[in-house]
Amino acid sequence: MDAGRRTEQDRAPGAAGERIVVPHRGLVAPADRARLLGQQGTVVWFTGLSGSGKSTVAHALERRLVELGRAAYALDGDTVRDGLNRDLGFSAEDREENIRRIGEVAALFADAGLIAIVAFISPYRADRLRARQAAGDTRFLEVFLDTPLAVCEQRDPKGLYRRARAGQLAEFTGVSAPYEKPDAAELVIDTAATPVEAAVEQVLEQLARRGRLAPPPAAGDPPELRP
Repeated sequence: MDAGRRTEQDRAPGAAGERIVVPHRGLVAPADRARLLGQQGTVVWFTGLSGSGKSTVAHALERRLVELGRAAYALDGDTVRDGLNRDLGFSAEDREENIRRIGEVAALFADAGLIAIVAFISPYRADRLRARQAAGDTRFLEVFLDTPLAVCEQRDPKGLYRRARAGQLAEFTGVSAPYEKPDAAELVIDTAATPVEAAVEQVLEQLARRGRLAPPPAAGDPPELRP
């Protein structure tokens, strides 16, 4: 497992109700899966305001990666809330739990050797940091779609900004709730000035530069054979 992957420590039996968690390590290492798939498991985490283009770019990236023969899967907010997180509402606590769960799922996808593409507003730095820690820093690529609020409102594909401005949606990010911009995202893209195809190419370039589209070298490989 990646050295940065967060795991729960074994807990000795204690008070009633205390969980005893003993993480089980399988017989197949992430490096073995990486060599099989010819890539290294990674989480590409798109964050930004509603209407910034997260789902559009994420799904275009997924399609491009598959065309290139890569194993990738995109997760977006509506899909996850329709299934895995159907039990969650939109309170502050439920929103935090929503991001925590998807961070853990994305980390499992990365363990399986996939390129997990996540498209969530995820407005708080602390929640995004937990997702990074779940996957491991070397396996996490944060992509901030820094698209101006005015552009996002103009797009407003679901009419959410209009409803928020009318007071029909409480705690709406960018209007009545804050968005905390990343301090040091690996990639920042303004989709108002960058076409979708160009944004996808920027992400692919970052993945290649970090060696995520090549398997790790096998032990004993001479240096000239290592990617």
